[in-house]
Amino acid sequence: MLPCGPALTFIRCLVRKKNIGGESLEDTKLCRCLSTLDLIALGVGSTLGAGVYVLAGEVAKSNSGPSIVVSFLIAALASVMAGLCYAEFGARVPKTGSAYLYTYVTVGELWAFITGWNLVLSYIIGTSSVARAWSGTFDELLGKQIGRFFSAYFKMNYSGLAEYPDFFAVFLILLLSGLLSFGVKESAWVNKIFTAINILVLLFVMISGFVKGEIDNWKISEEYLRNRTAVTENRSSYENVTSIYGSGGFMPYGFTGTLAGAATCFYAFVGFDCIATTGEEVKNPQKAIPIGIVVSLLVCFTAYFGVSAALTLMMPYYLLDEKSPLPVAFEYVGWGPAKYLVAVGSLCALSTSLLGSIFPIPRVIYAMAKDGLLFKCLAQINSKTKTPLVATLSSGAVAAVMAFLFDLKALVDMMSIGTLLAYSLVATCVLILRYQPTYEEPKYPPEKAALAAAERESAESESQINMIEENRFRPQALINPSSLPTEQTAAIVNFLVGLLACLICGLSVLITYGIHFIVDLEPWSIGLLALLVISFIVTILLIQRQPQNQQKVAFMVPLLPFLPSFSILVNIYLMVQLSGETWMRFSFWMLFGFLIYFTYGIRHSVEGHRGDGDDDSCSENSGMQEKNPVDDPENANERDQFLPHEKTSEC
Repeated sequence: MLPCGPALTFIRCLVRKKNIGGESLEDTKLCRCLSTLDLIALGVGSTLGAGVYVLAGEVAKSNSGPSIVVSFLIAALASVMAGLCYAEFGARVPKTGSAYLYTYVTVGELWAFITGWNLVLSYIIGTSSVARAWSGTFDELLGKQIGRFFSAYFKMNYSGLAEYPDFFAVFLILLLSGLLSFGVKESAWVNKIFTAINILVLLFVMISGFVKGEIDNWKISEEYLRNRTAVTENRSSYENVTSIYGSGGFMPYGFTGTLAGAATCFYAFVGFDCIATTGEEVKNPQKAIPIGIVVSLLVCFTAYFGVSAALTLMMPYYLLDEKSPLPVAFEYVGWGPAKYLVAVGSLCALSTSLLGSIFPIPRVIYAMAKDGLLFKCLAQINSKTKTPLVATLSSGAVAAVMAFLFDLKALVDMMSIGTLLAYSLVATCVLILRYQPTYEEPKYPPEKAALAAAERESAESESQINMIEENRFRPQALINPSSLPTEQTAAIVNFLVGLLACLICGLSVLITYGIHFIVDLEPWSIGLLALLVISFIVTILLIQRQPQNQQKVAFMVPLLPFLPSFSILVNIYLMVQLSGETWMRFSFWMLFGFLIYFTYGIRHSVEGHRGDGDDDSCSENSGMQEKNPVDDPENANERDQFLPHEKTSEC
């Protein structure tokens, strides 16, 4: 074979994929001790944070009114689409690494590094912000004495820094980092206790709301709201007064307000992805991870739905307090002392959310370091506790420094980029992987062996014909492809998925920045919108026409390719909503990450060393021809259950 040019070799290094074929799915240095219940508690604790005590009041008052229950339903459906994609990969690739690993085995190394690097940023900022929120909530219970003391003696008057250093937040982060270093089982027990208390408090809130609530608060008339507005604005009459509280009823701000509330509520369901980082620490991960993700999302939706319904039944939506809605609502119905129970639940929710933010950081770092993309010292496992000790302590130290010094309000939006990017890539990977050809033969019971042999012979004949014609692309292959996936159909799907992503980006930008042109019925905007929407639908239908591989795993995303496609649409649309300043900060973080990758990671990549026959070559799918126990039929069958094989093209 002729050697490739330097540019082609470099590109192939960027798209090489991780091979898990030679790795036993049970072989891990981590402690495999978590149960399905532990995963559900971890997902619920991480997702059902303090937002449930605050977010419902804020969204109901400003955007949705009583229809906030519909906002949470829409947000839950959008989150479930992403959750199902994670669940399938959790069943296919039950290893540590979450979206980073899923991207690595499907799309390639560069996108995997981008995903992992942004997940690390998201989790670190999340940890720091939740720690400061815990500190602030505790300070509120003490009458803000801690804040006044540190503001008086340790005030920092610098742009970008916090008003004062938060020693309490640092103590919390270091305490939980130490707990995680001590052992994952111990951390799971602490998480289950706090999560149970949180759920009990929320059950009390829901029952109280339905007991003390009044259905009339969902039927407030527009005339009453206009009169209320006149009183608020000191008008003598409510005639010719426009209500500042909407039009009343169940949807006072219209369906657009309900949708705007759903976009905010979507972030309330972020956090379930931490379950996907436990692939090497849970028993029977192929079943436990999908169950953990789906059940935790259902529990969180039930809690958000119930609390928001109870809140808007107890108190008219326009009177809700945006910062502490539940204590004010209990005061309104005459149950003032219940606010102390709410405070306990809020602190427990913050504790589980903090633990859920810290937990995945060292596991993503460990997975990246084990693959050689980050420094090897971060992949060290403590022999006694079976935890990634160095990664845990180092990530905890970074999060503690950020919580100690920085004003995190400006950085919180950067969390969204990392999370939404990971959601988008996981959905993309599901689309790509389900249409890849399968080369290995499944096992059949003896009574079906003859039938399977006949079907296999027919399939092989068709596959050979298709392989001969692979180099000649025919347009009719888009509409009438072969009945079995081939390299050509897989390439078609790869191209269509890339086109789909471009169309979604264009559609999101147009809807976000050109909405006033669309509302004014500008011909060019209407034409462009129609073109993008039609192209989007046609692309999905063309993907749907291609044959899927027939490998079965414990959980598979239904309604392919529609569900992952709409998940990508939702995630990219929300990414486009973020401010330009957020994207500027994100670009600086990415520049720092690329500096590490191109100076260290690309040279020390384990997949690069597996695929290199010498120092001058780089395989397209590095590691796919690794010499290891793959040849053993038992290992091969175990591998075939999860990922289809790919042909290797060396240069």
